[in-house]
Amino acid sequence: MTAEVYGQHKVRRARYAVGAVFAVHGAVTGSFATRVPWIQDHAGVSPGQLGLALAFPAIGASLAMPLAGRVSHRFGARTALRGLIALWTLALVLPSIAPNLLTLCLVLFVYGATAGVSDVAMNALGVEVENRLERSIMSGLHGMWSVGALVGSAAGTLAAHLGTDARLHHALAAGVLTVAGVAAAGHVLDLQPAEDEEPPPRFALPPRSALLIGAIGFCAVFAEGASLDWSAVYLRDRLDASPGLAAACTTGFTLTMAIARLAGDRVVDRYGAVRTVRTSGVVAVTGGLLIILAPHPATAMAGFALMGLGIAVVVPLCFAAAGRSGTHPSLAIAGVATITYTSGLIAPSAIGLLAQATSLMVSFVLVTVLSCGLAGLAGVLRSGDRVKVIRPDAAVPGPRP
Repeated sequence: MTAEVYGQHKVRRARYAVGAVFAVHGAVTGSFATRVPWIQDHAGVSPGQLGLALAFPAIGASLAMPLAGRVSHRFGARTALRGLIALWTLALVLPSIAPNLLTLCLVLFVYGATAGVSDVAMNALGVEVENRLERSIMSGLHGMWSVGALVGSAAGTLAAHLGTDARLHHALAAGVLTVAGVAAAGHVLDLQPAEDEEPPPRFALPPRSALLIGAIGFCAVFAEGASLDWSAVYLRDRLDASPGLAAACTTGFTLTMAIARLAGDRVVDRYGAVRTVRTSGVVAVTGGLLIILAPHPATAMAGFALMGLGIAVVVPLCFAAAGRSGTHPSLAIAGVATITYTSGLIAPSAIGLLAQATSLMVSFVLVTVLSCGLAGLAGVLRSGDRVKVIRPDAAVPGPRP
Protein backbone atom coordinates (compact mmCIF):
# COMPACT_ATOMS: atom_id res chain seq x y z
CA MET A 1 0.00 0.00 0.00
CA THR A 2 1.51 3.33 -1.06
CA ALA A 3 1.73 6.26 1.34
CA GLU A 4 -0.90 8.15 -0.68
CA VAL A 5 -3.35 5.26 -0.61
CA TYR A 6 -2.71 4.73 3.10
CA GLY A 7 -3.33 8.42 3.72
CA GLN A 8 -6.67 8.34 1.91
CA HIS A 9 -7.66 5.21 3.82
CA LYS A 10 -6.83 6.98 7.08
CA VAL A 11 -8.93 10.00 6.10
CA ARG A 12 -11.89 7.82 5.13
CA ARG A 13 -11.65 6.01 8.45
CA ALA A 14 -11.55 9.38 10.21
CA ARG A 15 -14.69 10.38 8.30
CA TYR A 16 -16.60 7.38 9.65
CA ALA A 17 -15.23 8.02 13.14
CA VAL A 18 -16.29 11.65 13.23
CA GLY A 19 -19.67 10.61 11.79
CA ALA A 20 -20.09 8.24 14.73
CA VAL A 21 -19.24 11.08 17.12
CA PHE A 22 -21.90 13.22 15.45
CA ALA A 23 -24.40 10.38 15.98
CA VAL A 24 -23.51 10.07 19.67
CA HIS A 25 -23.87 13.82 20.12
CA GLY A 26 -27.31 13.72 18.52
CA ALA A 27 -28.39 10.74 20.61
CA VAL A 28 -27.88 12.75 23.79
CA THR A 29 -30.13 15.51 22.47
CA GLY A 30 -32.81 13.04 21.36
CA SER A 31 -32.73 11.27 24.71
CA PHE A 32 -33.26 14.55 26.52
CA ALA A 33 -35.93 16.01 24.22
CA THR A 34 -38.37 13.09 24.52
CA ARG A 35 -38.36 13.32 28.32
CA VAL A 36 -38.93 17.08 28.59
CA PRO A 37 -42.55 16.56 29.74
CA TRP A 38 -41.35 14.19 32.50
CA ILE A 39 -38.64 16.67 33.54
CA GLN A 40 -41.23 19.48 33.59
CA ASP A 41 -43.52 17.50 35.89
CA HIS A 42 -40.67 16.35 38.13
CA ALA A 43 -39.38 19.92 38.60
CA GLY A 44 -42.92 21.28 38.98
CA VAL A 45 -42.53 24.15 36.51
CA SER A 46 -45.11 25.92 34.34
CA PRO A 47 -44.81 26.26 30.53
CA GLY A 48 -43.37 29.74 30.93
CA GLN A 49 -40.86 28.57 33.52
CA LEU A 50 -39.92 25.63 31.33
CA GLY A 51 -39.33 28.02 28.45
CA LEU A 52 -37.03 30.07 30.70
CA ALA A 53 -35.11 26.97 31.75
CA LEU A 54 -34.75 25.80 28.15
CA ALA A 55 -32.90 29.01 27.32
CA PHE A 56 -30.02 28.01 29.59
CA PRO A 57 -28.54 25.25 27.37
CA ALA A 58 -28.05 27.81 24.59
CA ILE A 59 -26.61 30.33 27.05
CA GLY A 60 -24.15 27.75 28.32
CA ALA A 61 -23.23 26.68 24.78
CA SER A 62 -22.67 30.24 23.57
CA LEU A 63 -20.41 31.09 26.49
CA ALA A 64 -18.42 27.85 26.42
CA MET A 65 -17.90 27.41 22.65
CA PRO A 66 -14.83 29.67 22.45
CA LEU A 67 -13.05 27.37 24.91
CA ALA A 68 -13.13 24.41 22.51
CA GLY A 69 -10.55 25.83 20.12
CA ARG A 70 -8.15 26.51 22.94
CA VAL A 71 -8.66 23.05 24.42
CA SER A 72 -7.96 21.46 21.04
CA HIS A 73 -4.93 23.71 20.59
CA ARG A 74 -3.50 22.63 23.94
CA PHE A 75 -4.24 18.90 23.95
CA GLY A 76 -4.58 18.08 20.25
CA ALA A 77 -7.83 17.49 18.38
CA ARG A 78 -8.23 13.80 19.15
CA THR A 79 -7.56 13.97 22.90
CA ALA A 80 -9.71 17.08 23.22
CA LEU A 81 -12.65 15.48 21.42
CA ARG A 82 -12.49 12.35 23.57
CA GLY A 83 -12.69 14.39 26.75
CA LEU A 84 -15.31 16.83 25.51
CA ILE A 85 -17.67 14.20 24.13
CA ALA A 86 -17.46 12.31 27.43
CA LEU A 87 -18.42 15.46 29.35
CA TRP A 88 -21.41 15.94 27.04
CA THR A 89 -22.72 12.39 27.29
CA LEU A 90 -22.36 12.34 31.08
CA ALA A 91 -24.21 15.66 31.36
CA LEU A 92 -27.35 13.87 30.15
CA VAL A 93 -28.01 12.66 33.70
CA LEU A 94 -28.30 16.19 35.12
CA PRO A 95 -31.69 17.57 33.92
CA SER A 96 -33.77 14.64 35.19
CA ILE A 97 -32.48 15.01 38.77
CA ALA A 98 -33.33 18.71 39.07
CA PRO A 99 -36.07 19.14 41.73
CA ASN A 100 -37.06 22.77 41.02
CA LEU A 101 -36.71 25.68 38.60
CA LEU A 102 -33.44 27.05 39.99
CA THR A 103 -31.58 23.76 39.87
CA LEU A 104 -33.08 22.97 36.46
CA CYS A 105 -31.70 26.23 35.07
CA LEU A 106 -28.27 25.54 36.58
CA VAL A 107 -27.96 21.98 35.29
CA LEU A 108 -29.24 22.97 31.86
CA PHE A 109 -26.53 25.63 31.73
CA VAL A 110 -23.89 22.94 32.34
CA TYR A 111 -25.67 20.62 29.89
CA GLY A 112 -25.51 23.31 27.21
CA ALA A 113 -21.90 24.25 27.91
CA THR A 114 -20.72 20.67 27.39
CA ALA A 115 -22.87 20.45 24.26
CA GLY A 116 -21.31 23.60 22.81
CA VAL A 117 -17.64 22.75 23.31
CA SER A 118 -18.03 19.20 21.98
CA ASP A 119 -20.05 20.56 19.03
CA VAL A 120 -17.20 22.91 18.09
CA ALA A 121 -14.57 20.17 18.33
CA MET A 122 -16.40 17.62 16.19
CA ASN A 123 -17.44 20.15 13.54
CA ALA A 124 -13.88 21.44 13.20
CA LEU A 125 -12.66 17.90 12.64
CA GLY A 126 -15.46 17.30 10.14
CA VAL A 127 -14.39 20.35 8.12
CA GLU A 128 -10.78 19.13 8.13
CA VAL A 129 -11.84 15.73 6.78
CA GLU A 130 -13.93 17.47 4.12
CA ASN A 131 -10.90 19.52 3.10
CA ARG A 132 -8.74 16.42 2.69
CA LEU A 133 -11.39 14.48 0.74
CA GLU A 134 -12.03 17.54 -1.47
CA ARG A 135 -15.78 16.96 -1.60
CA SER A 136 -18.77 17.89 0.50
CA ILE A 137 -19.54 15.65 3.48
CA MET A 138 -20.91 18.09 6.07
CA SER A 139 -24.57 17.52 5.24
CA GLY A 140 -24.00 13.80 5.69
CA LEU A 141 -22.28 14.39 9.03
CA HIS A 142 -25.20 16.50 10.16
CA GLY A 143 -27.38 13.67 8.92
CA MET A 144 -25.52 11.32 11.26
CA TRP A 145 -26.31 13.74 14.08
CA SER A 146 -29.98 13.45 13.18
CA VAL A 147 -29.72 9.66 13.01
CA GLY A 148 -28.31 9.72 16.53
CA ALA A 149 -31.09 12.04 17.66
CA LEU A 150 -33.58 9.63 16.09
CA VAL A 151 -32.14 6.65 17.95
CA GLY A 152 -32.05 8.60 21.20
CA SER A 153 -35.62 9.84 20.78
CA ALA A 154 -36.84 6.37 19.81
CA ALA A 155 -35.37 4.95 23.01
CA GLY A 156 -36.93 7.85 24.89
CA THR A 157 -40.30 7.13 23.29
CA LEU A 158 -40.11 3.54 24.46
CA ALA A 159 -39.07 4.62 27.95
CA ALA A 160 -41.92 7.13 28.14
CA HIS A 161 -44.42 4.54 26.88
CA LEU A 162 -43.28 2.10 29.56
CA GLY A 163 -43.44 4.79 32.23
CA THR A 164 -39.74 4.46 33.03
CA ASP A 165 -38.29 6.98 35.45
CA ALA A 166 -36.23 9.43 33.37
CA ARG A 167 -33.45 9.36 35.96
CA LEU A 168 -32.90 5.66 35.32
CA HIS A 169 -33.36 6.04 31.57
CA HIS A 170 -30.82 8.85 31.30
CA ALA A 171 -28.27 7.17 33.57
CA LEU A 172 -28.29 4.05 31.39
CA ALA A 173 -28.18 6.06 28.17
CA ALA A 174 -25.31 8.21 29.43
CA GLY A 175 -23.23 5.14 30.24
CA VAL A 176 -23.73 3.55 26.83
CA LEU A 177 -23.16 6.79 24.89
CA THR A 178 -20.02 7.69 26.85
CA VAL A 179 -18.39 4.39 25.92
CA ALA A 180 -19.45 4.73 22.27
CA GLY A 181 -18.38 8.37 21.99
CA VAL A 182 -14.94 7.93 23.52
CA ALA A 183 -14.30 4.84 21.37
CA ALA A 184 -15.27 6.64 18.15
CA ALA A 185 -13.27 9.75 19.01
CA GLY A 186 -10.17 7.61 19.31
CA HIS A 187 -10.11 7.17 15.51
CA VAL A 188 -10.52 10.77 14.34
CA LEU A 189 -7.64 12.74 12.83
CA ASP A 190 -5.00 13.52 15.46
CA LEU A 191 -4.35 17.14 14.54
CA GLN A 192 -1.63 18.94 16.47
CA PRO A 193 -0.89 22.69 16.33
CA ALA A 194 2.45 23.94 15.08
CA GLU A 195 4.87 25.08 17.77
CA ASP A 196 4.57 28.73 16.75
CA GLU A 197 0.82 28.65 16.10
CA GLU A 198 -1.19 31.18 18.06
CA PRO A 199 -4.32 30.01 19.92
CA PRO A 200 -7.55 30.73 18.04
CA PRO A 201 -9.39 33.99 18.81
CA ARG A 202 -12.12 33.87 21.42
CA PHE A 203 -14.80 35.76 19.50
CA ALA A 204 -15.60 36.86 15.94
CA LEU A 205 -18.10 39.63 15.22
CA PRO A 206 -20.48 38.95 12.32
CA PRO A 207 -19.30 40.74 9.16
CA ARG A 208 -21.87 42.44 6.95
CA SER A 209 -21.70 39.66 4.35
CA ALA A 210 -22.94 37.15 6.94
CA LEU A 211 -26.04 38.99 8.10
CA LEU A 212 -28.54 37.90 5.41
CA ILE A 213 -27.10 34.39 5.29
CA GLY A 214 -27.35 34.27 9.07
CA ALA A 215 -30.98 35.42 8.88
CA ILE A 216 -31.88 32.26 6.96
CA GLY A 217 -30.06 30.16 9.54
CA PHE A 218 -31.87 32.06 12.29
CA CYS A 219 -35.27 31.08 10.85
CA ALA A 220 -34.29 27.43 10.45
CA VAL A 221 -32.75 27.05 13.90
CA PHE A 222 -35.72 28.78 15.54
CA ALA A 223 -38.07 26.24 13.96
CA GLU A 224 -35.75 23.38 14.87
CA GLY A 225 -35.38 24.40 18.51
CA ALA A 226 -39.10 25.04 18.90
CA SER A 227 -40.05 21.70 17.35
CA LEU A 228 -37.43 19.62 19.12
CA ASP A 229 -38.13 20.97 22.61
CA TRP A 230 -41.87 21.64 22.36
CA SER A 231 -43.36 19.05 19.99
CA ALA A 232 -43.99 16.50 22.74
CA VAL A 233 -45.45 19.16 25.05
CA TYR A 234 -47.63 20.48 22.20
CA LEU A 235 -49.24 17.09 21.59
CA ARG A 236 -49.69 16.37 25.27
CA ASP A 237 -51.11 19.73 26.35
CA ARG A 238 -53.01 20.88 23.26
CA LEU A 239 -54.19 17.59 21.74
CA ASP A 240 -54.35 15.38 24.87
CA ALA A 241 -51.93 12.81 23.44
CA SER A 242 -50.48 10.08 25.66
CA PRO A 243 -46.87 10.42 26.87
CA GLY A 244 -45.75 7.73 24.45
CA LEU A 245 -47.49 9.29 21.46
CA ALA A 246 -46.20 12.75 22.39
CA ALA A 247 -42.64 11.43 22.52
CA ALA A 248 -43.18 9.68 19.17
CA CYS A 249 -43.86 13.08 17.60
CA THR A 250 -40.32 14.15 18.45
CA THR A 251 -39.10 10.90 16.90
CA GLY A 252 -40.94 11.66 13.64
CA PHE A 253 -39.44 15.13 13.54
CA THR A 254 -35.89 13.81 13.96
CA LEU A 255 -36.56 11.03 11.42
CA THR A 256 -37.42 13.41 8.60
CA MET A 257 -34.46 15.63 9.47
CA ALA A 258 -32.14 12.63 9.35
CA ILE A 259 -33.42 11.47 5.95
CA ALA A 260 -33.16 14.94 4.43
CA ARG A 261 -29.65 15.57 5.75
CA LEU A 262 -28.32 12.21 4.60
CA ALA A 263 -29.61 12.92 1.10
CA GLY A 264 -28.75 16.61 1.23
CA ASP A 265 -25.40 16.62 -0.56
CA ARG A 266 -26.78 14.89 -3.66
CA VAL A 267 -29.90 17.07 -3.77
CA VAL A 268 -27.93 20.31 -3.54
CA ASP A 269 -25.45 19.17 -6.19
CA ARG A 270 -28.34 18.47 -8.55
CA TYR A 271 -30.68 21.40 -7.91
CA GLY A 272 -28.49 24.06 -6.31
CA ALA A 273 -28.68 25.73 -2.92
CA VAL A 274 -31.23 28.40 -3.80
CA ARG A 275 -33.79 26.05 -5.32
CA THR A 276 -33.32 23.55 -2.51
CA VAL A 277 -33.88 26.13 0.23
CA ARG A 278 -36.90 27.69 -1.51
CA THR A 279 -38.54 24.30 -1.78
CA SER A 280 -37.57 23.53 1.79
CA GLY A 281 -39.25 26.73 2.94
CA VAL A 282 -42.52 25.76 1.26
CA VAL A 283 -42.38 22.33 2.92
CA ALA A 284 -41.67 23.86 6.35
CA VAL A 285 -44.56 26.34 6.04
CA THR A 286 -46.91 23.52 5.03
CA GLY A 287 -45.84 21.61 8.12
CA GLY A 288 -46.41 24.67 10.30
CA LEU A 289 -49.95 25.10 8.97
CA LEU A 290 -50.73 21.45 9.74
CA ILE A 291 -49.46 21.92 13.30
CA ILE A 292 -51.56 25.04 13.85
CA LEU A 293 -54.77 23.63 12.36
CA ALA A 294 -54.37 20.05 13.67
CA PRO A 295 -57.67 18.64 15.02
CA HIS A 296 -55.97 15.51 16.40
CA PRO A 297 -52.42 14.24 17.16
CA ALA A 298 -51.85 12.46 13.83
CA THR A 299 -52.19 15.70 11.85
CA ALA A 300 -49.82 17.55 14.17
CA MET A 301 -47.30 14.71 13.95
CA ALA A 302 -47.39 14.95 10.15
CA GLY A 303 -46.86 18.70 10.46
CA PHE A 304 -43.81 18.30 12.68
CA ALA A 305 -42.41 15.69 10.28
CA LEU A 306 -42.76 18.12 7.36
CA MET A 307 -41.20 20.87 9.46
CA GLY A 308 -38.17 18.65 10.04
CA LEU A 309 -37.93 17.84 6.33
CA GLY A 310 -38.13 21.52 5.40
CA ILE A 311 -35.43 22.88 7.69
CA ALA A 312 -32.97 19.97 7.65
CA VAL A 313 -30.38 21.12 5.09
CA VAL A 314 -30.69 24.87 5.56
CA VAL A 315 -27.98 25.42 8.18
CA PRO A 316 -25.27 23.40 6.36
CA LEU A 317 -26.02 25.42 3.22
CA CYS A 318 -25.77 28.66 5.17
CA PHE A 319 -22.29 27.76 6.33
CA ALA A 320 -21.23 26.75 2.84
CA ALA A 321 -22.48 30.09 1.50
CA ALA A 322 -20.70 31.97 4.30
CA GLY A 323 -17.47 30.26 3.31
CA ARG A 324 -17.87 31.68 -0.22
CA SER A 325 -18.74 35.22 0.87
CA GLY A 326 -16.35 38.09 1.44
CA THR A 327 -12.58 38.02 1.69
CA HIS A 328 -12.44 36.42 5.15
CA PRO A 329 -14.53 33.21 5.09
CA SER A 330 -13.62 32.28 8.65
CA LEU A 331 -15.14 35.52 9.97
CA ALA A 332 -18.27 35.04 7.84
CA ILE A 333 -18.76 31.48 9.11
CA ALA A 334 -18.20 32.61 12.69
CA GLY A 335 -20.75 35.37 12.14
CA VAL A 336 -23.36 32.92 10.89
CA ALA A 337 -22.61 30.71 13.90
CA THR A 338 -23.21 33.66 16.23
CA ILE A 339 -26.55 34.48 14.62
CA THR A 340 -27.80 30.90 14.55
CA TYR A 341 -26.77 30.23 18.13
CA THR A 342 -28.67 33.37 19.10
CA SER A 343 -31.73 31.79 17.49
CA GLY A 344 -31.14 28.61 19.46
CA LEU A 345 -30.82 30.74 22.58
CA ILE A 346 -34.14 32.52 22.27
CA ALA A 347 -36.36 29.95 20.51
CA PRO A 348 -37.28 27.60 23.40
CA SER A 349 -37.88 30.42 25.87
CA ALA A 350 -39.76 32.55 23.33
CA ILE A 351 -42.12 29.65 22.61
CA GLY A 352 -42.71 29.07 26.30
CA LEU A 353 -43.25 32.71 27.18
CA LEU A 354 -45.61 33.28 24.25
CA ALA A 355 -47.48 30.10 25.17
CA GLN A 356 -47.82 31.35 28.74
CA ALA A 357 -49.25 34.66 27.52
CA THR A 358 -51.47 33.19 24.77
CA SER A 359 -51.28 29.51 23.75
CA LEU A 360 -48.94 26.98 22.21
CA MET A 361 -50.86 27.29 18.95
CA VAL A 362 -50.00 30.98 18.73
CA SER A 363 -46.37 30.12 19.46
CA PHE A 364 -46.26 27.89 16.39
CA VAL A 365 -47.90 30.60 14.29
CA LEU A 366 -44.68 32.51 14.96
CA VAL A 367 -42.63 29.47 13.91
CA THR A 368 -44.59 29.21 10.67
CA VAL A 369 -44.16 32.90 9.86
CA LEU A 370 -40.41 32.65 10.36
CA SER A 371 -40.34 29.58 8.11
CA CYS A 372 -41.57 31.80 5.29
CA GLY A 373 -38.20 33.52 5.51
CA LEU A 374 -36.49 30.40 4.17
CA ALA A 375 -38.17 30.80 0.80
CA GLY A 376 -38.02 34.56 0.79
CA LEU A 377 -34.31 34.88 1.55
CA ALA A 378 -33.02 31.83 -0.33
CA GLY A 379 -31.55 33.97 -3.11
CA VAL A 380 -28.68 35.16 -0.88
CA LEU A 381 -27.27 31.61 -1.02
CA ARG A 382 -26.68 31.86 -4.76
CA SER A 383 -23.11 31.20 -5.85
CA GLY A 384 -21.35 30.02 -8.97
CA ASP A 385 -19.52 27.30 -7.05
CA ARG A 386 -21.36 24.01 -6.70
CA VAL A 387 -19.10 22.76 -3.89
CA LYS A 388 -16.90 24.79 -1.61
CA VAL A 389 -14.02 23.23 0.30
CA ILE A 390 -13.64 25.39 3.39
CA ARG A 391 -10.13 26.20 4.56
CA PRO A 392 -9.05 24.86 7.96
CA ASP A 393 -9.10 28.38 9.44
CA ALA A 394 -12.82 28.49 8.69
CA ALA A 395 -13.67 25.53 10.87
CA VAL A 396 -16.36 27.18 12.94
CA PRO A 397 -19.45 24.99 13.42
CA GLY A 398 -23.13 25.70 13.36
CA PRO A 399 -26.02 24.58 15.61
CA ARG A 400 -28.22 21.24 15.68
CA PRO A 401 -26.05 19.17 14.03
